[in-house]
Amino acid sequence: MKEKHSLDQNRVKAVLFDMDGVLIDAKDWHYEALNEALALFGHKIRRSEHLETYDGLPTKTKLRMLSKERELPEGLHDFINEMKQAYTIDIAWRNCRPTFCHEYALARLAKDGYRIAVCSNSVRASIEMMLGKAALLDHVDLIVSNQDVQRPKPDPEMYAKAVTSFGLEAHECLVVEDNPNGIAAATAAGCHVLVVDHVGEVEFTRIRARIEQIEAEAAHATTTSTTEKHASTHPALR
Repeated sequence: MKEKHSLDQNRVKAVLFDMDGVLIDAKDWHYEALNEALALFGHKIRRSEHLETYDGLPTKTKLRMLSKERELPEGLHDFINEMKQAYTIDIAWRNCRPTFCHEYALARLAKDGYRIAVCSNSVRASIEMMLGKAALLDHVDLIVSNQDVQRPKPDPEMYAKAVTSFGLEAHECLVVEDNPNGIAAATAAGCHVLVVDHVGEVEFTRIRARIEQIEAEAAHATTTSTTEKHASTHPALR
């Protein structure tokens, strides 16, 4: 029974996805929407600047940074944030489409018994709309948005909340991430991580291969630990 329990603990039981740049190719959408909102007050950021400095952060965090760096009036934050979310919804509604590799990946993971979560620094309305347009929402068991936590990524709270909501331990969860902020959050939460460079790399075979690697390494570590413990209690084996 103890061996069976150890093997069960070594299994990955949930896959937690970031959304932008992982399931949805939305990085440029967020950049365009933010710039549209900033342009209402004569401000603008370069695409390279967004990718290097602001990518993956919540809009409110970006606006606080812009206030420090460019003296954007803080009194405008709420309105600019509201307009940015509206522009994002509009752009995504016109451009978001289903992608077979992502539909297949989530469907197979769900069929194989894995719990699925999407943990994103976006607001919930954007997440639900994009996942719906991409035909992925029905496969998702849990959404954690920036409105569901006190501290968004790179803080680990978002991934820790998903792990706790599933009643699991961090080592039983695999996070699929593309962004340094998200990778830092997942690592700090104690989860396993699969790093991808773009949405095209998010395929069932890659996810399954990473899970098999994690479980094989965990099983080896358990076997080694058991052997060493057995040897230490039997002097003749030392």
